[in-house]
Amino acid sequence: MSRAPETDVGRRRHSRRARGSGDCGPRQRPFHQPSFHAAPTSAVSEDELEAIHLASLAILRDIGIDVLHPEARTLLTGAGATVDSEPPRVRFDPDLVTEIIANAPSEFTLHARNPAHHLRIGGNAVAFGAVASAPNVTGLGEGRRVGTARDFRALVRLSQCLEAVHFHGGYPVEPIDIHPSVRHLHATFDLLTLSDKAIHSYSLGRQRTLDTIEMTRIARRLSGDELDQQPSVFTVVNTSSPLRLDGPMIEGMIELSARNQPVVVTPFTLAGAMAPVTIAGALAQQNAEALAGIALTQVIRRGAPVVYGGFTSNVDMRSGAPAFGTPEYVKAALVGGQLARRYGLPYRSSNVNAANSLDAQAAYESLFSLWGAVMGGANMIFHAAGWMKGGLCASFEKMVLDAELLQMIAVALEPLVVDDDSLALDAIAEVGPGGHFFGADHTRARYRTAFHSPMVSDWRNYEAWDSAGRPTGDRRLHSRQRSCLRPPRRQCVRHRRLEPRIQDDRRRQADGRDAGSRPQAGRAEAFHARSICDRPHLRGQELEFPLGVTHQGVTR
Repeated sequence: MSRAPETDVGRRRHSRRARGSGDCGPRQRPFHQPSFHAAPTSAVSEDELEAIHLASLAILRDIGIDVLHPEARTLLTGAGATVDSEPPRVRFDPDLVTEIIANAPSEFTLHARNPAHHLRIGGNAVAFGAVASAPNVTGLGEGRRVGTARDFRALVRLSQCLEAVHFHGGYPVEPIDIHPSVRHLHATFDLLTLSDKAIHSYSLGRQRTLDTIEMTRIARRLSGDELDQQPSVFTVVNTSSPLRLDGPMIEGMIELSARNQPVVVTPFTLAGAMAPVTIAGALAQQNAEALAGIALTQVIRRGAPVVYGGFTSNVDMRSGAPAFGTPEYVKAALVGGQLARRYGLPYRSSNVNAANSLDAQAAYESLFSLWGAVMGGANMIFHAAGWMKGGLCASFEKMVLDAELLQMIAVALEPLVVDDDSLALDAIAEVGPGGHFFGADHTRARYRTAFHSPMVSDWRNYEAWDSAGRPTGDRRLHSRQRSCLRPPRRQCVRHRRLEPRIQDDRRRQADGRDAGSRPQAGRAEAFHARSICDRPHLRGQELEFPLGVTHQGVTR
């Protein structure tokens, strides 16, 4: 089970975990980051891959990409790119692109509050993220509804409980009942206190990004210099396809890359809508947009961690609706992995589907998406648990179903052990022709851990299943997510001063110093961001609340 959130440097009197194994939800495999032991699948030949690469460079040289931020255009001009004033278009020489992106690291460590949940991003490692950015939610015995803070916190707790989920890819559902101007503060507070897994910051402008960086620094109890050496909060930047990077996203890129925090550059290229109808053409555009964003991160700070993201799918040409989990999506995911490996970059893909209910379509489209992502060698798989309805809805039950799939994938990725013991020649000789292995010494020594034990699947025969009341899969999913959200033991975790130090900030303003400057080492308890200085209900509080229970002092 996922253990209770705690800071990296916990106080001795609170060193015992508030939520140990066995206190949360159904039986699961321990938290573990899988890795690939077989070569990824290639969907195109080396020559075909090179043709896509060269087409992307031609797009950046001849057409260019609109960069809607003056500071970014200035940085790119200084690096050697050609910039037009109207429209604000940037063009890159092909050699310049390859030279700049060569500075990006091939892998890095993404740090979480709990060191046991640090993640290796890149190489042969893979990490699974929870659903993110859905405006609606379904589950908990209720139908589809607009997301609220209550739903948001419940989904964060469920993600924390599910060991197959490794990181938070954003808000699992938008808490619409919290005002947008302060939503990021409340949501980040919940992510940092209800979970100890790695978190994400939305690139919605400079100040919101700075707030999230600072809250993460405080939660991990690091100095500014230490945070700059330990990637701890990442962002996803979706290009505004076709061929545009917008201002708020760029501001997030600037602030995070400058602090050595990861940026996942992910063009959202839907073939037939925001990209050419042919998958090869859509991939050429995806690659051009991704290379432009990656180049910007390296101009901001050479060696800043960055991930090559692919999200190319197609639309239903009869209705224009996005389609996911399609054969075209799988092909694009495979080629995206090939492109990322060509540039020596970590690769991001997603587990997606277009189903409107938790049915067979949701299962097979998700499995098809996961197949493309895993066989494509994705290092980060976003929306791996809980995505429904083309990303418009998060589902509690779907999160559990996906966690079951992710556990199965993790086991399938483990290398097969072939040695004298596993070949079991002695056991075969012991049983001989016509016998059975249930009572063999070899079986009895291993039967408890020999095979994967499912969290949701029901392997009973018909008679046993019938006598148990014929529980269906949806009933089991509902039961599992309920058990994950069962209130934990009332043992409190203290969060000291993850709120604004109002008077101190006002004194700084009176002294004429920068009110927005960040706390230095030794002041990790003081979170003072200008955007929340007028929240009197948080003034000077020291929050103490049971894990998983709605905390006081935060607007519902």
